[in-house]
Amino acid sequence: MDQEKDTPAGKHDTQEKILLAALRLFAEKGYFNTSLTDITRAAGLKSPQGIYHHFANKHAIAVMLYESILDNLNVSIDDIRRKQQSAADQLRDIVDLFFRLADEAPEIMRFLLLLRIEEILPEQKKLAETAAFIKIYKIFQYGIRSGEIRSIDPQLANGYFFGVINNTLRMALDGVLDKKADAYLPQTWLMAWNLIAKKSSCF
Repeated sequence: MDQEKDTPAGKHDTQEKILLAALRLFAEKGYFNTSLTDITRAAGLKSPQGIYHHFANKHAIAVMLYESILDNLNVSIDDIRRKQQSAADQLRDIVDLFFRLADEAPEIMRFLLLLRIEEILPEQKKLAETAAFIKIYKIFQYGIRSGEIRSIDPQLANGYFFGVINNTLRMALDGVLDKKADAYLPQTWLMAWNLIAKKSSCF
């Protein structure tokens, strides 16, 4: 029996170790190529029993990771919307957040952008249907109403904008780009924003 189970603090620490180990392995090897034995070793546990004390199976680990990442993202989006007034400033801060995560916590962005969540967690809401991404979509609606974003379908505005952002992040995470994601942030932002900004001459 693992010593970490003896106290509430120990249980929490062990659970965090399991989640972090699983996140790293899912991001590196893929969900389906990661076994509970892999997670056990990466988390520094003696046996898979140390995992079963906290999670029923690998799927339960993935569910908690997904929910935890999106909960934290939702809080960050709320903070950004409170601090910034314009749609442009809100979107810029969100893009800054995504690029910072790609450099400082790449496993999180790999989990969101590179893994096929609909295959891993088919019973969970799709990213676009989660609270955080619904709030991002509302920023596009607000930007169109306020005249910052050209008068197009907000779904198209969302798709055009994040198509550029997400493709750049994927290339950075895959090592296609030579530098860290942050080095490409200014030009990526300008390209994405100019696609949807009302004063842009891109159309």
